[in-house]
Amino acid sequence: MTSKKTPLNNEHKLRGGRMVEFAGWELPVQYGSAVAEHHAVRENVGVFDVSHMGQLELVGPDALALAQKVTCNDVERLSDGQAQYSAFLTVEGTFIDDIVVYRINSERIFICVNAATTEKDYQWVCSHQVGSVQVKNRSDSFAQLAIQGPRAEEVLQRLTDTDLGSIQFYWFTFGKVDGVETLISRTGYTGEKGFEIYLPPASAESVWQKLFDAGEEFGILPAGLAARNILRLEMCYPLYGNDIDEAHTPLEAGLAWIVKFTKDFVGKDMLLLQKGNVKKKLSAFEMVDPGIVRDGYAVYSEGVSIANVTSGGYSPSLGKSVGLVYVPSELSHPGCSFEIDIRGSRRAAQIVKKPFLQKERS
Repeated sequence: MTSKKTPLNNEHKLRGGRMVEFAGWELPVQYGSAVAEHHAVRENVGVFDVSHMGQLELVGPDALALAQKVTCNDVERLSDGQAQYSAFLTVEGTFIDDIVVYRINSERIFICVNAATTEKDYQWVCSHQVGSVQVKNRSDSFAQLAIQGPRAEEVLQRLTDTDLGSIQFYWFTFGKVDGVETLISRTGYTGEKGFEIYLPPASAESVWQKLFDAGEEFGILPAGLAARNILRLEMCYPLYGNDIDEAHTPLEAGLAWIVKFTKDFVGKDMLLLQKGNVKKKLSAFEMVDPGIVRDGYAVYSEGVSIANVTSGGYSPSLGKSVGLVYVPSELSHPGCSFEIDIRGSRRAAQIVKKPFLQKERS
């Protein structure tokens, strides 16, 4: 099957992007040094093309009611213009997908979903459709850029008259960026200050180029999947397909805060049964012994294989190897130790408090 291409595919190649297949899309894994891209985001500003992400929209008088039913967080708590991290869950309480919900108003709910699950998510939401509401897959209507880092606001402000400083963390507004009507959201997947913007695909190349012109004095860099992955791992943000999936629940994944038992939603009954009796937890660890840990490496406790690393890699910010793993609850406390098989050699690791980095994101 031929991989899909974002509107910026040629731009990535012109900038030296090394393209790989990811979730059915051809995307840049890195342009030069993934570490340099990581540092650009942590210290100055970097830009990600995340146009592969999917977008669903619920429209109609019963849009809010449907959103409440199919997501585990509480959309009614949101004000118009506020966003929320949430999830679609199976009836067993496990992840169909993790999502960001944007409440435009009570009759228009916009949802950003993962690329690999877009069609599955759409069909699943449609299967729960009741009342007066349309479910639209609007993924072809948007390109999406993430401008992330301490200088992100300064760079993006040069392209818009919208007062970016007035947008709080996990809030959004509509405004023009380089003259293009855009949804501007103070969100991201890096732990840094920054924005994600949704715009027409035809305008993506021009806005992309203007962002790099505006950020040239700050050493702005395009950033690929490799940098994005380690940035989110340093913050212990889960990756669908690695850390969360249809085999795990939010309670096991350390995401109980997105589950609101005060409302009814798909999966609630099973989570109520699991509440207070979570037998395994997604935990953060760092290597004690030398060695770079990777996804899938086997984890041992007292000589017995107990799990496999869900996400692992070298953190440039910390100067050590870190990762995430589901371990029995009794081993999930900071200071608990175990071993990881790294190329045939078992190396010591220990649980640490989440996240690896403490960042101010407001």
